[in-house]
Amino acid sequence: MNGGILVNSIRISRRIALAVMFALGSATAVPTGLVTATGEPADAVLDWNVNATTAIVMVAKQPPASAILSYAMVQGAVYDAVNAIDGTHEPYLLHIHAPADASQAAAVATAAHNVLVGLVAAPPPQVIASLDALYASSLAAIPDGQAKTDGITVGSAAAAVMLADRLDDGRTGTGLWPVGTQPGQWRLVPPTNLNVFSWVGDIRPFSLLRTNQFKVDAPPKLTSKQYAREFNEVKALGAKFNSTRTADQDALANWIVVNPFGQQNAIFRDLSASHDLSTAEQARLFAMTTISSADALIDCFNQKGVYLFWRPQTAIQNAADDGNPDTTADPSWLSLFPNPGYPDMPSGYNCYTAANMTAGEAFFGTDNVAFNVTNSAGTRSYTRFSGYIHDAIEGRILIGFHFRSADENGAWAGAKTADWVTHHEFHAVP
Repeated sequence: MNGGILVNSIRISRRIALAVMFALGSATAVPTGLVTATGEPADAVLDWNVNATTAIVMVAKQPPASAILSYAMVQGAVYDAVNAIDGTHEPYLLHIHAPADASQAAAVATAAHNVLVGLVAAPPPQVIASLDALYASSLAAIPDGQAKTDGITVGSAAAAVMLADRLDDGRTGTGLWPVGTQPGQWRLVPPTNLNVFSWVGDIRPFSLLRTNQFKVDAPPKLTSKQYAREFNEVKALGAKFNSTRTADQDALANWIVVNPFGQQNAIFRDLSASHDLSTAEQARLFAMTTISSADALIDCFNQKGVYLFWRPQTAIQNAADDGNPDTTADPSWLSLFPNPGYPDMPSGYNCYTAANMTAGEAFFGTDNVAFNVTNSAGTRSYTRFSGYIHDAIEGRILIGFHFRSADENGAWAGAKTADWVTHHEFHAVP
């Protein structure tokens, strides 16, 4: 029997999934001479991660918070599609029994393409046209036959389940952060005066049980010695003018301010290639990292809404009102770069980065992994995943965006989220 499938709705844990049974009969019922995965494109996961980056960041121009969630949807569906064929690990959303010789490359391309097209109700025509062209190119590299057909079928099923599961999850939320007037309360930060992404903390997580599962400590009291230390640190190091940054610190500051989403996905593409990971391993690595980082961001933004703590620029300009004798106001102080439009505690960059790096450590089984990270400000080399986390903590102080406690708490929450995800998802089948 060729191409026949049976689809039934079932519930897996707290998530709605589909059980897809390929009605191919016994193995002996499969006609001989069909194309198998042998010899097909080996890096479909990496290719479609690049395609996703192009579609999400460059073409659709999704804002950072939305982009992270979109990556998780794409890579979660890709994982389920490939794992249905490979069969070595537990599914994320989808239980599928697929032929072992189904094309993994076709499954990857179909799952990624269909999720990307379905991310918004009405994608811009240029987005659809671009994705359709990439999809056609991917399928053209795979020999026609039942293996290709089965791969397309399982990829379609995985994408459909992901899109259904994330329907009405809060990704299309709106709303603004409350703007305070009292010492310590967040308010708009010139020159951008942005107020964005307050809805992120209300999105249904991908794996966490609740949006505030890993609660960070409250910001230091304004009158405390700790607050004064953190205040004076960022005041000296994070200033746009007359800072005490060294040349090395200035280099890190200019490097760390670049959007991290594309470059951190590139880390894991490079590691996939240098470690000769199989298609199934690549799919699992990207599912672990993107789902961990998406949930970390949700948890992080939920807590931003709890504390609504002011940014250093606001704090330094208004220090005369903070009640701390060890802080001195500078009404003209500006951070090195313009601030994003949401509160300080905890740092979203550090939530995201620590989740990615901790998930990477869990996948490879060690912190001692070497990699390079390149962006428009240059290339930095690391010998440990934790090295990048360290730079993220220091760097966000150097650009004047965060107090140290916001960075450290963000890194803690990101790491805890990744630990949760890697202990509760993607286990090897006994």
